[in-house]
Amino acid sequence: MHKVIELLKRIPKGKVTTYKELAKVAKTHPRAVGTIMHSNEFPAKYPCYKVVMSDGRIGGYNGRIDKKIKLLKKDGIIVKNGKIDLGKHMFKLPTNQHKKPDKK
Repeated sequence: MHKVIELLKRIPKGKVTTYKELAKVAKTHPRAVGTIMHSNEFPAKYPCYKVVMSDGRIGGYNGRIDKKIKLLKKDGIIVKNGKIDLGKHMFKLPTNQHKKPDKK
């Protein structure tokens, strides 16, 4: 399982993160994150619907934007004109969670 998928479980209810944020933490490219989200076989366990574009636009969801919006709204996230207010709903992942422990 790719670490990007595992990071999805850390996003709390009512929050989203971005492809760019996941890419930064996982040390990969945002487009690679999109590809990984597209191949997520367990969206109920790994909530890829909580990943949006860095400008707040919804982004893709296997061609089912309406379903993504429904899931976001069910999670308490307001979607207005196809966008999310990242100032209110953005979850920043800790960037140090994949560092190896310092050797002493």
